[in-house]
Amino acid sequence: MATTEAVKARTLLGECSAEFAGTFILILFGVGVVAQVVAGGIGDHDSIAWAWGIGVIMGVYVSARLSGGHINPAVTIALATFRGFPWRKVLPYIGAQFLGAFAAAMVVRWNYDKVLEKFDPGLTIKSQGVFSTLPGNGSTELGVGMWGGFLDQIIGTAILMMVILAIVDLRNVAPAANLGPFIIGLLVVGIGMAWGTLAGYAINPARDFGPRLASYLTGYGGAFKDQFGDPYFWVPIVGPIIGALIGALLYDLLVGRHLPVGEADEEPGRIPEEETTA
Repeated sequence: MATTEAVKARTLLGECSAEFAGTFILILFGVGVVAQVVAGGIGDHDSIAWAWGIGVIMGVYVSARLSGGHINPAVTIALATFRGFPWRKVLPYIGAQFLGAFAAAMVVRWNYDKVLEKFDPGLTIKSQGVFSTLPGNGSTELGVGMWGGFLDQIIGTAILMMVILAIVDLRNVAPAANLGPFIIGLLVVGIGMAWGTLAGYAINPARDFGPRLASYLTGYGGAFKDQFGDPYFWVPIVGPIIGALIGALLYDLLVGRHLPVGEADEEPGRIPEEETTA
């Protein structure tokens, strides 16, 4: 019994290590490109959308074999709710994802320090969007506030989760030859290009809160508020979780329950159970 528990503990540690690494890679690409565009003046919105998509691709490829490549707490919670992912692993996965995002954001903050300080000496709302999302991407002219951003995050993450389940569902037309991460990355590029105006398409609580905390600890005193002074940090946490649950439910209601189930079919979204052989 003790040996079995030790094997499980080591396996969970490995899975969480992979989630940390995958999320770390995601944020290096994602927050890094925003720092380059906003503070360095190199690139544009399309650069941001593509780099975030590439970050997802690389992050999932880094982590998928060990952990399933969730790299997103909203995805982890949805898979536990609808796909039998073990609930005992949810909090460790989420903790690893937040830590990975935080660590990567600290690297970006350190690397781009001089550029950020020159672009925005006071470390204000002007460059806060490098690390965390804001309603209307920090604009006061679009008429988007906290609740508009909240709705946008629900819709955007519902799209993300619904399509992810379609991509990984072996009963559907799942991509072959390990192309799933590549297609999911394209999905994120598409969401960025179509759903980036109202709330910066965080669609991932770790992606937003980890860098937000890193920016707060390194001089951005207003990091937890938006440009209107409202507490905004909770929006990219709660909104994506609700959205992922809605997206998973919609996929099952509209598609999943109508697909044939055979003995050889694997449940989408699962990862292999731990081996407990001596």
